[in-house]
Amino acid sequence: MPRTPSPTSAPSPTPFKGLPSAVWTIFAGTIVNRLGYLVTPFLVFFLASRGVTGGDISYVLGALGAGNLIGPAVGGILADRIGRRPTMLIGLIGAAAAQGALFLAPGVWTMAGSALLISAAGSTVSPAAYALLADAVDSERRQRAYALFGWGVNIGTAVAGVLGGYLAAQGYWLLFAVDAGSMLVYAAVVAIRLREPQRSAPTERAKDGIGYGVVLRDRLALLLLPLFGVQLFVYSLTEVALPLAVRDSGLSPAVYGAMAAVNAIMVVALQPFATAWLARLPQLAVQSAGSALIAVGVALTGLADSLAGYTLSVVVWSLGEVVVAGIAAGIFANLAPTHARGRYQGAFSWTWGVARFGALTLGVTAYTTLGPAALWWTALLAGTATAATTLALRTRAESRTAPHTLAA
Repeated sequence: MPRTPSPTSAPSPTPFKGLPSAVWTIFAGTIVNRLGYLVTPFLVFFLASRGVTGGDISYVLGALGAGNLIGPAVGGILADRIGRRPTMLIGLIGAAAAQGALFLAPGVWTMAGSALLISAAGSTVSPAAYALLADAVDSERRQRAYALFGWGVNIGTAVAGVLGGYLAAQGYWLLFAVDAGSMLVYAAVVAIRLREPQRSAPTERAKDGIGYGVVLRDRLALLLLPLFGVQLFVYSLTEVALPLAVRDSGLSPAVYGAMAAVNAIMVVALQPFATAWLARLPQLAVQSAGSALIAVGVALTGLADSLAGYTLSVVVWSLGEVVVAGIAAGIFANLAPTHARGRYQGAFSWTWGVARFGALTLGVTAYTTLGPAALWWTALLAGTATAATTLALRTRAESRTAPHTLAA
């Protein structure tokens, strides 16, 4: 096992050095997959080009959000039941096929059904990938593995933002072709490069069944999930409420594009160094600090009315995003019994889906009915309160995830 840096040793500038090939394979596949993350950001424009407007758009977008509530739950069970690789392949190939179905769909309801399949199939991949990462590394390196995974997501998404605008101008069919193609390339990488880890003994799997009872009986997991969920909800407001605030300030959509670029540049540039420095600190304490930073940055959006103001808010919550990278998923992986890692990651991914869905629905509703100030204050109070509560659970979580406890 690699030597863990002592608190007084200098952090390595290459925090991802020494991770096994399976982690790097998933990292590379994730970049390829996210390079094709093109349809969803431009879906409203595509629907308008097909004559879908007004309330009909909400049906398609609602179906897209609902799929993120189904896929993680199914993916977690499949990852433990049939294996990590088969689950990833089912999700990737299924989502690619659903992309084609959406492009060819003749009406609103078939479009909504295709959108549901895209998000449901696509979101089955994460629990299996997270579980495979947990299988590949020891508990002390899991946060780094998950941070690398998140870094790949941000690299791919940053490039996709530029690529998508160009391809959309040439024809929406290119968005669908590249999106589906990237999923199939990732599926080929999974099939060729990844090996299925050794399964746990049948007796271990049998005693907890195949459902989520093993998670529901874990009191610490049930305490952490809603805390992480609220923190993810606050972070998701950066995708949902920030563009509304920019619009209401009378600024052009280009300003929001610039803010997205600031976030992408900061995360891609800073995350490796932040991971190196923060990996030696108590991870739940780091998670709490980063979550509080995100809450403050999101709340600062309510004070912004210019390019400089929005840039300041984005810089603050982007720093928080860099700080928390990979920690929550790593903590949850360390809580999970070996035979239930897929379901624990399924529960964590489902919480992420609920948070995003809540931001799309409750967040937008609060912004438009109660007013922007109510939303920003809620984000600040909820984010800092859950950060403090998470910190209070540090001792309990560390006793569960200590190396000697895991070995036992």
